[in-house]
Amino acid sequence: MAESKISAEGAVKIARKVTWVGFWCNAVLGMAKILGGVLGRSGALIADGVHSFSDFASDILVLAMVGIARRKPDKNHEFGHGKYETLATVLLSLVLLAVSIGIFVEALDKIIAVAQGEVIPKPGAIALAICVVSIVVKEWLFQYTRAAGRRIHSEAVIANAWHHRSDAFSSIATLVGVGGAMFLGQHWRILDPIAALIVSIFIAIVSVRLAGPALSELLGKSLPEEDQGRICEVLKEAPGVITYHHLRTCRSGADVIIDLHLKVDGALTVDEAHQIATEVEHSIQALYPDVTAMVNTHIEPYQGQKIMEDGSCED
Repeated sequence: MAESKISAEGAVKIARKVTWVGFWCNAVLGMAKILGGVLGRSGALIADGVHSFSDFASDILVLAMVGIARRKPDKNHEFGHGKYETLATVLLSLVLLAVSIGIFVEALDKIIAVAQGEVIPKPGAIALAICVVSIVVKEWLFQYTRAAGRRIHSEAVIANAWHHRSDAFSSIATLVGVGGAMFLGQHWRILDPIAALIVSIFIAIVSVRLAGPALSELLGKSLPEEDQGRICEVLKEAPGVITYHHLRTCRSGADVIIDLHLKVDGALTVDEAHQIATEVEHSIQALYPDVTAMVNTHIEPYQGQKIMEDGSCED
C-alpha cells in the first residue's frame, strides 16, 4: 500500500525530531573530539571537533527554516513559505563551503610546516578511538537524516544530512592521519594534513552540488523537462481541452507551482469551461501525490491557432 501524504504539521514534526537528534549528537561528539584532541595530542582531532560544532549552526537553521517553510499561505506569502526552506539549503551549502575552506587552509599550513622540518606530535590511542566512534555515529546520522528528508521532501533536511556525512569524511581523514602517525612512524605523520586537504575538497564539491539546485529554485527555474512532459501529456488527453499555451512552472520548497492557459470551445458555458479547468487541475495535482501542487488555469476560447506536436498552440 502506498504511503499516505504527510501533512505540513507532520513534516515539521519529523524534521524537528531528526534535527534535534543530530543537534545533541553533534554536541557530544564536538566536546569529545576537542577533549580527545587535547588529551591525545591531536591537532587534527581538535579541528574535527570544531567541524562538528559547525553542525550546530546548520541544525539551528533547519529547525527555524523548516518550521517557517511549512506554514500555510497568508496574505504576505500567497504562494506559501517554501522559499524559506530553499534559502536554508543555500545557507547550509555556504556553511559547508566555509568549513571546507577552513580545513583546507589549516591542512595546507600543516603540510608547509612539516616540509619546513616541523614535527607533528604522536597522537594517543584515545584520539584514534574517538575518530572511529565519530565515523560510525555521523554515518548513521547521515542515513537517518537523509531518509527523513526524502520522506518529507525537504531539501534543507537532506542538505543537513550531507553536512553530517562531510563530518564523517572529515573524521575518516583524521583517522588516517592519527593511525599513520601512531603506527607508521614520525615521517608518516604528514598523512594527517594531506588527508584533511583531500576531504576539504570533497566537502566543497558537496556544498556546490547542494547550492546549485537551490539557487536555481530561488531564481525561478522551471520544473525539469521530464515533469513538464508529464504535464503536457495530461493536457493532451484532457477532455474538452483543444490546446493550451503559457505553461509556466517552478518549485517553492517542497511544493510546485504550475500556471497555464487552456483553449476550449468558445460555445461552452462558463460552468462547462470551469468544470474542464477543474478536472485539469485535479489531474495535474495527481502527478504530485506527495507534495502540494498549486495549479492555476485560465480559460480562453479556441480561435484556430496552430497546434504544436506537444499539444500546445503558438502564443
